[in-house]
Amino acid sequence: MAPYALPDITSGSDQEPIVLAQNEHAWPPSARVQQAVTDALSRGQLYPDSDWTELRAAIAGVHRLDAASIVCGCGSMELMSALMLAYLSPADRLLMTEYGYLFMRTLAKLVGARLDTAAERDYHVDVDSLIAALQPDTRLVFVVNPGNPCGSLLHNDEIRRLRDALPRDVLLLVDEAYAEFVDPAFHEPLFDLVEHGNTVITRTFSKIYGLAGLRVGWGYFPGDIRDQIRKVQNPGSVSTLSQVAARAAMLDQSGADEARRLIAEQRDFLTAEITRLGLPVVPSQTNFVLVDFGSPESAVSAFEFLRAHRLVVRPMAGYGLPACLRITIGTPEQMRLTAQTLGAWHAQIGG
Repeated sequence: MAPYALPDITSGSDQEPIVLAQNEHAWPPSARVQQAVTDALSRGQLYPDSDWTELRAAIAGVHRLDAASIVCGCGSMELMSALMLAYLSPADRLLMTEYGYLFMRTLAKLVGARLDTAAERDYHVDVDSLIAALQPDTRLVFVVNPGNPCGSLLHNDEIRRLRDALPRDVLLLVDEAYAEFVDPAFHEPLFDLVEHGNTVITRTFSKIYGLAGLRVGWGYFPGDIRDQIRKVQNPGSVSTLSQVAARAAMLDQSGADEARRLIAEQRDFLTAEITRLGLPVVPSQTNFVLVDFGSPESAVSAFEFLRAHRLVVRPMAGYGLPACLRITIGTPEQMRLTAQTLGAWHAQIGG
């Protein structure tokens, strides 16, 4: 079993790299979050709350959910791991999309489950393709929405159509790590699907809330599934500092709104600049863009040129997209530098 591959974030320059490879938040946590962490240090000698009581209450209040159905973890990765450990075996199949989150492939190997993938269409999840790929022993279907690494959004009606087409004994896991970047006017929450008893929705504090280094994720679970995954979770995996930081971030929805606006502004800027060079950019609803350089050779050339100028982006060959690079949206200064550097690369190779 190969280890889950993390990106190489070293630069080819003697200067400190500007890392645009991990879809991290462009700005540090707010003063409110930092103060909450500082205050919680006085309780550092105590074990964390293994029921995440105050954090679950904050999440439930903001999203109008039942706090009892919320489970927190060390990032949404832990929740995905727990779900796979509890529900899949070597006799079962996992079905995911062609460009779905690669960590799920690692988890399938961990539990010995067989893996099927459904083709995507124009960098979008294709529900008909997923339905056609179902097997009698498929036990879990995994969808990322908005997608990573493509950034595309699947309409809620399509997810509901997928759920309706799945047998009742097949779990649907919808990872919404990037959902908060979507304009709420165009994307309604899907939490009501959980009430049917066979759907799980996961989210994270790593993206729009800027807490990737503190490792906090959460999910909305039917009661029986919640009870099963808690059996395989580490009860102390979310530290006290992480819990108070996540609670403060969740209660600061004006900060999330401002982050959404700023990221969208810089995403539109970078997309326009790259498109002006004649390079296709997949329309994104996230804090990154996927750029098609036309050939694997051009993608490698652009990656190395950016890296030599201390800009580290993410090659996509591991996802089956060797002609593409994924670029995290950063600050205005970082995005201007990225656009200028890509322009210089484009001019050097003669357009």
